[in-house]
Amino acid sequence: MSYEELENKIDQTFVAVRYNVEIEGPAIKPEEDPDVVNIIPTEEPYRAIALAVLYEDRDASLTNVKKALADGTSPLDIINKGLMKGIDAVSLLYTKGFYFLPDLMLAGDGMMEGVKECEKVLGHKSETKGTVVSFVAEGDPHDIGKNLVVMFLRASGYEAIDMGRDVPTVDVVKAVKEYNPIFVTGTALMTTTMTVFPKVVEALQKEGLEVPAIGCGGGAVRKDFIESFPMSVYGVEAYHAPKLADAILKDKKTWKDLRKEYADIVGEFVSEYS
Repeated sequence: MSYEELENKIDQTFVAVRYNVEIEGPAIKPEEDPDVVNIIPTEEPYRAIALAVLYEDRDASLTNVKKALADGTSPLDIINKGLMKGIDAVSLLYTKGFYFLPDLMLAGDGMMEGVKECEKVLGHKSETKGTVVSFVAEGDPHDIGKNLVVMFLRASGYEAIDMGRDVPTVDVVKAVKEYNPIFVTGTALMTTTMTVFPKVVEALQKEGLEVPAIGCGGGAVRKDFIESFPMSVYGVEAYHAPKLADAILKDKKTWKDLRKEYADIVGEFVSEYS
């Protein structure tokens, strides 16, 4: 059958109907997702601020925050009841597969711009749960994974020290000494750079240093390799980082505990830990 003959047989009115509209119903707005409804506040100005983050609108986020501050709204309330709720909803939609990497990064930018504006009024950084040091393994220029980890940690109330990409092992040791973090995260995309992680552990041990856990993840990283040396835990998803940090902070979990209880801690089925 020729292309022309086939084209004549196609009912264009049928082709134009998407299957998901037929079966699942018309698309809904992000804030109408049943789970998001329980996150996004109903009270203004917090709702407008949260929705600006949810819609990845950096300009609207900053505008709404400035207006709320000018009206006398507490900067801490703006952060906790508006900006944080918006990024919580974004994280939820990401875990459900409705939002993707660009959505996370754009929404994170909007949230952080709002936080910075609030901190100007506070005159200091907003209070955080604890400090986490995040780095990309020495020799590795790929930092998208690290950027996501940092974004999720900051969105969850942690002070994430972003050391950037291609970080020398000696600098990681210096950062641990300086910040005394409750958690360290490292990412590597390549098999040649993931070998840095045991070297980081060795360097820390030589200095007599120990952290509750070093979360290691990235494209080339595998659980069996990470569990071949101490002080480490294999991080499966970037959004798991704050949940692991919470377990360390609140429940005093160690790297051994995180390995054993990973799925329970992150609250979902994780095939690597099944």
